Amino acid sequence: MQVLQVISLLIDYPREELLEAAPELRTLVRNSELSAAQQQAVDDFITQRTSANLMDWQSEYDSLFERGRSLSLLLFEHVHGESRDRGQAMVDLMNQYQQAGLEIDIKELPDYIPLYLEFLATQGEDNAREGLAEVAHILAVLAARLEQRESNYAVLFQSLLELAAVDVDLNDVRQQVQGEKRDDTPKELDKVWEEEMVTFTGNDATSTCPTAQNRPAESQRRDQYIPLNLDQLSNVKNAADA
Repeated sequence: MQVLQVISLLIDYPREELLEAAPELRTLVRNSELSAAQQQAVDDFITQRTSANLMDWQSEYDSLFERGRSLSLLLFEHVHGESRDRGQAMVDLMNQYQQAGLEIDIKELPDYIPLYLEFLATQGEDNAREGLAEVAHILAVLAARLEQRESNYAVLFQSLLELAAVDVDLNDVRQQVQGEKRDDTPKELDKVWEEEMVTFTGNDATSTCPTAQNRPAESQRRDQYIPLNLDQLSNVKNAADA
C-alpha cells in the first residue's frame, strides 16, 4: 500500500526534499486506494504545504507535534504516557520489527507513527489495513484534536482511518476531545519539564528525532506479516473516555 509511504513522509518533519518530491507524491495519491474525496483532500494538503515557506511550515510543525503530549506522534505515549510500561511495549514492538526484517537505528523510537506506516507499507494491503485498525482509536483522537486546532494535518489521519476500514465514530471522538485542556501552553509545558524523565531505549534515545528515512530492508517480504502485539492499544478509547 504505497500511499502509506506518502502519508508517512507528509507526517514526518518537513524537509526540502519533500518540496522537490511533491509532484510524484501527488501522482501516487491520485493512484491510491483512497476515495476520490480523500485523494483531493491529501492533494490539497500537498499543494498548500509545498507551495508555502518551508521554515514557516517547520515552525508550525514544531508547535503542533513537539509541544505537549496530546498530539504526540509516538503511539505508546497515548496509551502509557511516560510510565515504565511503555518501555516494555517499545521493546516488544522493536523485536517484532526485527522479526519482519525492518532495519531500525537504535536511536529511533519504534512507536513513531511515520516509521510504523513505513513498516505497514511493506506488508501488503490486507495486512496494512489490519495494522492500521489496531491503532485506529489513536488515529481518530489525533484527527479530532487537529481538527479542533484547525490544522489541515487532520486530513492525513482521516485518510489513515479510511484506509483502516474500521468502524470508528469520529463524531463521538470529537465530542470526547471537545472539552480537553490544551497541554501546549507555557504553563502546561513547564509542568512537563518538572516531571522526572524516563529513558526507554538508552541514554541517547530521546536526543534524536526519529524519521522515516530508514526504510525496510530489501529482504522484507511484502507477503510476510508479523502480527503486532498491540492489544493494549485497544484500551485507548476507554482511556479517552476516562
